Amino acid sequence: MPKENKIYFDYASTTPVDSRVLKAMLPYFSEKFGNCASLHSFGAEALEALKQSRKTIAKALNASPEEIVFTSSATESNNLALKGVAFANRKKGNHLVISSIEHACIRESAAWLKKQGFKITIIPVNKYGLVNPKDVEKEIKKNTILVSIIHANNEIGTIQPIAKIGKILQTKNYKLKTKVLFHTDAAQSFGKIPIDVKKMNIDLLTASSHKMYGPKGAALLYIKKGTKIEPILHGGEQEFGLRSSTVNIPAIVGFAKAVEICEKEMNKESRRQIKLRDKIIKEVLRTIPSSYLNGHFKNRLPNNINLRFDAVEGESILAKLNELSIAISTASACASPKLQPSPVLLACGLKPEQAHSAIRITIGRFTKEKDVNYLIKSLQKVVSDLRKISPFWKK
Repeated sequence: MPKENKIYFDYASTTPVDSRVLKAMLPYFSEKFGNCASLHSFGAEALEALKQSRKTIAKALNASPEEIVFTSSATESNNLALKGVAFANRKKGNHLVISSIEHACIRESAAWLKKQGFKITIIPVNKYGLVNPKDVEKEIKKNTILVSIIHANNEIGTIQPIAKIGKILQTKNYKLKTKVLFHTDAAQSFGKIPIDVKKMNIDLLTASSHKMYGPKGAALLYIKKGTKIEPILHGGEQEFGLRSSTVNIPAIVGFAKAVEICEKEMNKESRRQIKLRDKIIKEVLRTIPSSYLNGHFKNRLPNNINLRFDAVEGESILAKLNELSIAISTASACASPKLQPSPVLLACGLKPEQAHSAIRITIGRFTKEKDVNYLIKSLQKVVSDLRKISPFWKK
């Protein structure tokens, strides 16, 4: 939980570990520390924890336990999804489709595959960051082996029509008598909004523990039974031979507990966060001139607010708010140190200077209404003060 004298509005970057999650993890650091590959009682105890964790998470996705492969991060899961499918299905085809607002680890994996001879098509989005399912349908060819569309964007929070795209691929596969696999990066959405891999016709799905009040170092790739995929790590054949490495039992136990809590509290917490989210959006747009919301007004994650302000740089707002003990971000935490215009915002049609004026505010489980009120007042003052010294602001 964040310190009382500091206010955290960067939950999309990472979340604090819930005390209930930490409590579930602690025994597996010292008392139940065995390697689940060992044949003695210590190993059996760890193996049972692994099995139970797999069942808990699989149930939340409406998947089977053997379809859950644990990894160390969403980045690893996304790399395994794209590269693993590409090389396992190379004889069938060499064409992959992604959207223009994917996380950097999808974009960079696709760029690397392009250097290996694969064909990559990038689907555009509209000004709200939404993919048109018909655009995906148009790009499916006989040599297409994978479509990867992010479930909810990590910067602007826009939720994609994953179920519609999944249905289109299912129909296309039937007509073409082929199998175009469908992957979605759900690192930001899992635990916040309902996901059913069967109803949504998803073949592969990425999720991450530290985005949902679990520990860092644990993530997953759901792989539908029968999906051809090549491992990118080779060694001891852990995780059904798809992800070799000693299994991180404490982190996985924490991941499962985090999922269990999120599933139980999702409806109530989602309503609470939407109320706080909409209050921030409404008050900022009402009280700060030339302020704008990036992403979709309604079809967005319950906790995401992405705003931009004419004639003010997002980095300056971040720095000034940080001085007031408020933590926000300007883009994806993976990309923010580069100080480059957000590729996501550029893909939505913004100019570089507009993208540079954006900030991302993400609320979470421990955000209180008094925190929101303080943020709104602070943001009003910071933007006003910065505009007073901006050469681009018309006084």
